Amino acid sequence: MSQDGIDLETSVGYLLKEASAALRAAMEDVLRPLGMTVTHYSCLELLAQRPGLSGAELARGAFVTRQSMHVLLQALERDGFVTRPAEPAVGKALPARLTAEGRRRLDAASAAVRGVEVRMLAGMDAADQEHALRCLRSMVGSLRDQRASEDR
Repeated sequence: MSQDGIDLETSVGYLLKEASAALRAAMEDVLRPLGMTVTHYSCLELLAQRPGLSGAELARGAFVTRQSMHVLLQALERDGFVTRPAEPAVGKALPARLTAEGRRRLDAASAAVRGVEVRMLAGMDAADQEHALRCLRSMVGSLRDQRASEDR
C-alpha cells in the first residue's frame, strides 16, 4: 500500500480495470485468428442486436471514438460484413446492417468469445455469477446516476 495512494490489493476499481484488461487480451487472442479485433466483434454484435444503428451509436456502444468507428465501418462495408445506404434517409446518419457474411463471421466470433467468458467464470457457481452481475450493474448505475446529476 502506498502512503498517499490507493491500496491496489483491495481497490475494487483497480481490480475491475485489471479484469477488463485480462478479458480484452483473452478476447483478442481468440478473435485474432478470425481476422477480428474486439472492436470489430463489438460492432458486429451491436448490429446483430440492434440493426440500423448509426456510426455514432455504434461508437458509444463499442467505447471508441466516432472517427475510429467511421474507419471501421468503411472497412466492414468494403469487406462485405455490413451495408449502409449511399445517402442518409434523414439527417446525416447512415444506419448500418449486417450482411449474411457479417452474420456468419459474427457467429464464429461469438462462439469464441463465449468460450472466453466460460473460462472467466469457471471458478464461480450460478449464484456467484448472478451476484457478480448485480454488483457490476449497481456500480455502473451508481456512476451513471452521479454523472447524470452532475450534468444537470
